[in-house]
Amino acid sequence: MRSQKLIPALALAAGLAVPATLVAAPPAGATAMAATCRVEVDFVDANNVDETDNVDEIRINLGGIMYPAGNSWVNMWAGARAYTASFGSPSAVISSAGSALFTLSEVTPPWVANGTTLGTITARGSTCAGLATGQVATISKTISGNNDTFYSYFISLVMTGL
Repeated sequence: MRSQKLIPALALAAGLAVPATLVAAPPAGATAMAATCRVEVDFVDANNVDETDNVDEIRINLGGIMYPAGNSWVNMWAGARAYTASFGSPSAVISSAGSALFTLSEVTPPWVANGTTLGTITARGSTCAGLATGQVATISKTISGNNDTFYSYFISLVMTGL
């Protein structure tokens, strides 16, 4: 009989104590606003490719540096997806006043320098300004046009508050 009275008493005491603790505690996940942000390629999808052989050799230019490095490129065909590692993980750190321009280029091996610009996507500092440390934003764009043939790529960037 005593345990039957003790259990409701403990539950009542716990019920009164827990809400008071939650109100007094700082909000979970509260973080400072990011001073800078890291921007990186998440993935590139090929919807339609530029070349008549149905394969594009793709590189990304970021800050004058071509990715992947060296004399390399990423083969893309309609329906293909390439993640950041395929390009050598291009990334930049920007402030709330800065920006990073990612240029998608189609190159012609064996000389794969800068190639033909297919389009660009810009990560803007104004997006970074609204992020908390550790918070993530996705920036995406469809790049399309006509060169050898009609082409269409979907590129997705990830911005993380630092």
